[in-house]
Amino acid sequence: MGRTVWFPGHMAKGKRQLEALAANIDLILEVRDARAPNLSSSPFLHIFAPKIQIWTILSKADLADPQITKIWTDHLKSKKLPTWPLDLRKGGLSQIRKELKEKKPAFRDLRMAVVGIPNVGKSMLINQLVGRKAAPVGGIPGITKGVSWFRGEGFLLVDSPGILDPHSDARAHRIISWIGSSRGQVIGNWEEHAKECISFLITKNLWQGVESAWGIKPEGTPAEILGSVGKRLGKLLPGGVVDVESAGRVFIDAFATGRLGRMSLESPGDPPLWESLR
Repeated sequence: MGRTVWFPGHMAKGKRQLEALAANIDLILEVRDARAPNLSSSPFLHIFAPKIQIWTILSKADLADPQITKIWTDHLKSKKLPTWPLDLRKGGLSQIRKELKEKKPAFRDLRMAVVGIPNVGKSMLINQLVGRKAAPVGGIPGITKGVSWFRGEGFLLVDSPGILDPHSDARAHRIISWIGSSRGQVIGNWEEHAKECISFLITKNLWQGVESAWGIKPEGTPAEILGSVGKRLGKLLPGGVVDVESAGRVFIDAFATGRLGRMSLESPGDPPLWESLR
């Protein structure tokens, strides 16, 4: 079972800063990807529990199966995690803003940390809550130096760098890259990446969106299907040979951005997603 070794210095620094901030935070807003809420959960939140309440934002809900997202929302709420499925591009944060006002301490701003894996929607959430393109307000006296805070109406937000679990199975990081939260080129080449994703989607009966988008049936090996994708999208080298690396990159990007339809990769109680990969 492979282990990833990709844990950049800014991630380690961000984790240390969040640990130091724990005593000064009233609330954590954890942003997860609605398509894979378990896989995209933040790996280090145990350092804050149970002293700090955690709210869960299921971002990119517009890209997930709405029925499965409803199941996830109910499941997380049953675990005492207030949960909101959102398309952060459209806002929809009125209820969250209302509840934030109710949590505000009497004589100071509410202090919150926004956490999540890379590219899951943290910056978009901050911009929506602050009500404009957020600009850091600098350090807060008496609180960890080097941390940027953003001021909203009655609250202060601190953003964290996207942090991936440095000890998790490398297969998990490959799936995370499918949803755009890890750089695929760091984990492997685009051809192999796409073939693995193709195999996964067919095995999980999630191919319908691909067929609807591109008219490609799930017939043949993953390599043959990727070749069909390349031909369909015109990703050809001189002589008409399919550029499988380019085709693979387009396939993963289309999947990550929802152009292949609304899909949820896991449901509550499922075994870890990566166990289905080699």
